[in-house]
Amino acid sequence: MNVLLIGSGGREHAIAIALKKSPRLGKLFVAPGNPGTADIAENVVLKVTDHQAVVDFCRLMKVELVVVGPEAPLVAGLVDDLEAAGIKAFGPSKAAAQLEGSKGFTKDLCREFSIPTADYERFTQADAAKAYVRKKGAPIVVKADGLAAGKGVIVATSVDEALAAIDLIFGGAFGAAGAEVVVEDFLDGEEASFFALCDGTRALALASAQDHKRVFDGDKGPNTGGMGAYSPAPIMTDEMTARVMREIIEPTMRGMAQRGIPFKGVLFAGLMIGEAGPKLIEFNTRFGDPETQVMLPRLQDDLLELFIACANGELKTTHTHLSSDTALTVVFAAKGYPEAPETGTVIEGIERAAAMESVTVHHAGTRREGLRLLANGGRVLNITARGANPAQAQQRAYAAIDLINWPGGFCRRDIGWRAIKA
Repeated sequence: MNVLLIGSGGREHAIAIALKKSPRLGKLFVAPGNPGTADIAENVVLKVTDHQAVVDFCRLMKVELVVVGPEAPLVAGLVDDLEAAGIKAFGPSKAAAQLEGSKGFTKDLCREFSIPTADYERFTQADAAKAYVRKKGAPIVVKADGLAAGKGVIVATSVDEALAAIDLIFGGAFGAAGAEVVVEDFLDGEEASFFALCDGTRALALASAQDHKRVFDGDKGPNTGGMGAYSPAPIMTDEMTARVMREIIEPTMRGMAQRGIPFKGVLFAGLMIGEAGPKLIEFNTRFGDPETQVMLPRLQDDLLELFIACANGELKTTHTHLSSDTALTVVFAAKGYPEAPETGTVIEGIERAAAMESVTVHHAGTRREGLRLLANGGRVLNITARGANPAQAQQRAYAAIDLINWPGGFCRRDIGWRAIKA
């Protein structure tokens, strides 16, 4: 089976590595890919926003399944156009992708189907949102409704900070994503990421992870797309996993089906685990980055077979098989990230790091210039290691990082601290 994978980050590199293990895989194409995917698949130049061009490529190259990595093509309806052309795709329809594309849509679904989440209200006018904030007090969370590249959420510790966040969003800081604002209660507890594979009617628990959003050690500094992650999340015990499936994932699947927009693909639940149990922070409708880089190395099942079953609405297996190992990834980022990352700096020594036992180097924001490997983004490399426990995985990951010569990069040195402490 020929497969086209859409995307260019560390997530897509990790998915490509997992897909290559399948005996059913024929040719793997990645659009646009990166230097890491180029080593194991064929990178192709394809304008993903031109859906007809994607369809034409699939027909030309006899692609039978398209795996959509990032959220933007899902929200833009790429899956709908592929399926209308008779091409199978792993990912939700445009309507179902509203679970990520509109925070207000998801909050309303939670309210209608009694899915535990923070109390909230939706606003299209700044004055009404500000009045609500003044009534509720702080801490409080202000969110742009639409896709904002992970930057449209402000956790305000004071009323003044929340009012400024409302002005920022309605003032156009996040473009069309800020046409509406969701204001919700602050949730306290421990965060976890939970992933389920879905075929429209059934959901299968995949794996859990915890990431580190703040840019500096000790969870300090601005939020990022993620500076590292590990899997499994210790707080996601078998009992907690069962609760999340029962109280959050399965009601979501039923609710979406009742609305006539069944969900297929991967459902990524950002959770807050507090004294009252799990509550939904938000949904993503694609694999997380960098969570994917630590979940898929633990997966012992055929990922391609699972994707096909989801796309066909035939997910029959009752559980996934995961290694008992811990996988931990450290994001090697360009200096200046997340505000103004320095690009074009030379990276050397990744071959030495990748040769270490139980270590994989995932490319996330790199490019080749002749024989040189250059930084080409903010989060540039993911150094992923497996170990018998979090401490061993962490030691291996940092030992590998120390073999890489990249003066233009930096990383946190405490990834996994919560798991090790646990």
